[in-house]
Amino acid sequence: MKTSQTTCKESIIHVREIIGSGNFVASEDGEKVSQAIASTISRGQQVRLSFKGCKALTAAFLNAAVGQLYGRFPEECLDKLFLPPLDISRDDLLYLKRVRRSAQDYFRDPERYHRAEKEVSEGE
Repeated sequence: MKTSQTTCKESIIHVREIIGSGNFVASEDGEKVSQAIASTISRGQQVRLSFKGCKALTAAFLNAAVGQLYGRFPEECLDKLFLPPLDISRDDLLYLKRVRRSAQDYFRDPERYHRAEKEVSEGE
């Protein structure tokens, strides 16, 4: 029986090069990074983000860059192709993991979040 091995090319996306700054804060910049990630994943390639040169990181940036990917791709696909980041502080890595978990929870059942939001706003 003949077996073949396929190798998956890995791409590294240098966030600072995409947005031109070490301030990873604006959702618009996060969208640029998200487009680069999505383009790579759409080709079936593994991808890592490099946070080298990061001076500041916000939830708005991470939600736009990473969180929204869960609305575009199946979670299993992202687990396979979106690899752990490089050049990231421990605190920022924990922040990224929280954003990913929140996005996973949201996109598994967005209606649950909308109901909860409605209940909170009606209770005010």
